[in-house]
Amino acid sequence: QVQLVESGGGLVQPGGSLRLSCVGSGIIFSNSAMYWYRQAPGKQRELVARITPGASTIYLDSVKGRFTISRDNAKNAVYLQMNSLKPEDTAVYYCNTVLRGVNEWGQGTQVTVSS
Repeated sequence: QVQLVESGGGLVQPGGSLRLSCVGSGIIFSNSAMYWYRQAPGKQRELVARITPGASTIYLDSVKGRFTISRDNAKNAVYLQMNSLKPEDTAVYYCNTVLRGVNEWGQGTQVTVSS
């Protein structure tokens, strides 16, 4: 049974930083591409960042240069460092992986950027 548990969300002022964490179990983490998605109220869920087992990364255009995805296979963890946060980054952030063609999701963590 796959389990992904996110943490690290919260309320932050514009220009601030947060670091999201996701710890996975039930998968061979080191062999898995890991993803961060987000969903804002009234909007579709969108891919924010991806990291492959070999640590190759991609980012949503609007977060390039501000967000960094990383992983620690020894801890079965993937991180999203978010800097220079903007109000439009407000969303629920979800950790994701795909196992045997099935999307596995965490419960999500709320990020609110507001003064």
